Amino acid sequence: MPPVWPFLAHGDLATLNLSPGAVQLLGGALIAYVLFLLGISIYASRRVENEADYLVAGRRLPLFLAWGTLIATWFGAATMFAAAGAARDEGLLGVVLDPFACAGTLVLSGIFFARPLWRMELFTMADFYRRRYGPAAEVVGACIQVPAYFSWVALQYTALARILELYFEIPLAAGIVLVAAITLVYTLVGGMWSVTLTDTVQIVIALIGLVVLLIATLSDPRLGDGDPVRGLMTVFDQVAAKHPDHLRLVPSEMSLAVVLGWLGAWATGLFGNIPGQDLQQRAFSAKSADTAMQACILAGVLYLLFGMIPVTLGLASLVTHPNQSIDPVGFLAGEYLSTGMLVVFVVAVVSMVVSTATSAVLAPATILGHNLLARLPALSSRPLVRDRLCVVLVSLGGIALAMWGKSLMELLDVALSIQLVALFVPVLMGIYGRPRGALPAVLSMLMGFGAWLVAFTMEHLDGVISVPLVSALTTIPADFWGLGFAVGGYLLGQAVGRFNGVSQCPRPSA
Repeated sequence: MPPVWPFLAHGDLATLNLSPGAVQLLGGALIAYVLFLLGISIYASRRVENEADYLVAGRRLPLFLAWGTLIATWFGAATMFAAAGAARDEGLLGVVLDPFACAGTLVLSGIFFARPLWRMELFTMADFYRRRYGPAAEVVGACIQVPAYFSWVALQYTALARILELYFEIPLAAGIVLVAAITLVYTLVGGMWSVTLTDTVQIVIALIGLVVLLIATLSDPRLGDGDPVRGLMTVFDQVAAKHPDHLRLVPSEMSLAVVLGWLGAWATGLFGNIPGQDLQQRAFSAKSADTAMQACILAGVLYLLFGMIPVTLGLASLVTHPNQSIDPVGFLAGEYLSTGMLVVFVVAVVSMVVSTATSAVLAPATILGHNLLARLPALSSRPLVRDRLCVVLVSLGGIALAMWGKSLMELLDVALSIQLVALFVPVLMGIYGRPRGALPAVLSMLMGFGAWLVAFTMEHLDGVISVPLVSALTTIPADFWGLGFAVGGYLLGQAVGRFNGVSQCPRPSA
């Protein structure tokens, strides 16, 4: 769940002025595409015989499927448009979170977390909290994590519905329901197998569309004059000459507030996703611990490579259209692609959002069903029915939130911060420490979240209430306050456990 989550606004694709014939072609292509995905889902359903098949693909994913579904989950359309716009406006400092830190979190997960987590044979991250700390930590962790995904689900539904509204004049509300129904069907049918197979297809389509746009842009006479390699060199030469600060990865202003904000962006991007169910569920699904590790590292490297495409497009737009206010990706696609390739490009955008939407639905549904509703006697003995029911419930929740209004989408960055401050320390110490019972994890989760909430509220009150202490405290980002108290809560829980004679758990195998 990468942290840059603006809406896929009308402006991003509105510059693609498709003719009526092209719109009809796009409609036919989208219908064929959806039917193709449904066919894959039906095929995938034949592999689902038990809960392990449904939730973690039977732990049988080979490397190419494991890294394919990881990069498809990470590489979303909203991220693509946001990264290009941020690169144009702010340069490389604007894309610290995504793609740099988000690629880093995949690599870090592969090196330090994938192998020990895979060896524990988990279905969810809440399983990890139960295994290392006990049932209380499982419930608290699940109750924190599940709501964090609902805004993410709602965003994907809204982004796709806006594409339907833009090109086919389908009302937004009807589009949200239609998109949710399509996503629900093929997630519901095949579970993780369905999501994995369709993700791999979708990321190939998406990357083809993006690479074609990059080549077309860099071949512009003002850049490479038909030679994309020369065009790439021209872009960086021109940006270095006219916008030198755009190529900086370290702030030029070294004030405390600026440096802490920069470090906070790196910390949130690198560590906020580590406890994420969407990331680790794919590691759990790999066929071996080594495959899980390799898939994460490979996905991280490729994510950075492909994530630099929209960054390059944003910088290129500074050279080709320096004095215009544009959304770089949508504008450049309309400028350089033929009608047929424009249709392919829009389908590629749809692919990115759909692949993200399925992950957004399956991740919280897995925790909700396996760790919370499984406690109900009526559902405890029917795991597949329970898990599929939770996919429906999460989809309905996403529809409701999407219908509520776009202001709620601001909760997405908040949700990622909550995972960082409440869940990262228990995961890290659960693998590399020796916890004493449930108290260290529960205190870490609650104190980290509580401190972050207070600091986050103070940040939003700063300027509204003129109190010097508030201004001083808000110099430190809320995420750092939360992390500090999460560490303190864990240490306090360990100290209480030692005082009460609670024995340490052995570390899981690395």
